Amino acid sequence: MKSSWFKLLMKATKVEYGKNLLLKGVPVIFNNSGAKLTIGDNVTINSSFLSNLVGLYQRTIIVTRTSGSEIHIGNNVGISGATIYARKSITIGENTNIGGNAKILDNDFHPLEIEARNADIKEKIGTKPIVIGKNCFIGCNALILKGTVLGDGCVVGAGAVVSGKFEENSVIAGNPAKVIKKL
Repeated sequence: MKSSWFKLLMKATKVEYGKNLLLKGVPVIFNNSGAKLTIGDNVTINSSFLSNLVGLYQRTIIVTRTSGSEIHIGNNVGISGATIYARKSITIGENTNIGGNAKILDNDFHPLEIEARNADIKEKIGTKPIVIGKNCFIGCNALILKGTVLGDGCVVGAGAVVSGKFEENSVIAGNPAKVIKKL
């Protein structure tokens, strides 16, 4: 399927992308007014069922939700059926691979306090930036939560629930995720 029409739509919503962006299937990419979404050179975004044989449950979703939010995806990144959703900031370093159905969420989606949640007060939604270093690998079905910092070369195991700061070259797995090995 030709992705030229979708790239025009991305340009219209002020998504900045580099050379050789490869879209396999049609992702959901939404850049809110006043937000910044940049995608580097040689990025591959898999969004069709057969584009990754791990078995994708959904198309890739990349969303800057609020004015002022930012997503920066470095060069040579591969993304498969993942959700990358920012209310504040998500940075993904170059040469990083994001496995099938992973979720990278810099916010809680809803306020934690009952009254704020019942009143749907968006300003009370907890947010913290996420930074994923260069040369990382995020396994399928991993969940990267707000405030997470992964140093360069980290590997996140399949299905891990990740929160916190991790040194470079750490292998991180489990729920809650912890370092199980250093590379």
